[in-house]
Amino acid sequence: MMFSVAWGVFATALGWIVATDFRGAAHRFHTLSQAAMPFGGVGVSVVSVGFFRLVAGVFALAGPVVLVSGLVKVWRGEAGSDSLSPIPAWFAVVEAAIVGVVLWRTWQRSGVLRREWDAGNGPRRAAVAGLTTSVVAFVVTLGFGWGPWMMASWLVGGLCGLTLLLGGRPGTPSDTGLASMDS
Repeated sequence: MMFSVAWGVFATALGWIVATDFRGAAHRFHTLSQAAMPFGGVGVSVVSVGFFRLVAGVFALAGPVVLVSGLVKVWRGEAGSDSLSPIPAWFAVVEAAIVGVVLWRTWQRSGVLRREWDAGNGPRRAAVAGLTTSVVAFVVTLGFGWGPWMMASWLVGGLCGLTLLLGGRPGTPSDTGLASMDS
């Protein structure tokens, strides 16, 4: 199934990058996750960086297994159909509303994506724009049941998110005052 291939690629990449703390990715992921919390604030930490690295390690080990099994299914021709079964209209409306609120919050002046955009250069801004576009595309393609396009938007969003995660500078613990909460 194509979902297994896409999930395996993303889980492997994100898992190894965060688990090994490549270029400070675990600390940056921790900081970005705190900034994205809807009711939390700066200084509110539920989990540590070590917990993120542990969970990422599980993904780093499970991702290749799921990827290989998905590739074997695709190679054997067991990948399934190119479209998803249609979702109910009410679900599409609720999903669009939730994603709309999340995007609105992340693009506010104090939002994560706005800060990344303001502090970024060309590649960082392209990653922010790509992430935002892929989230909107995911909602649309899921609503219409376009499976391959949905998976493509999910992968593009994941790659843009990884680019931001590995980008450095803005949002790092030292820049946001969260350096004391790293472990």
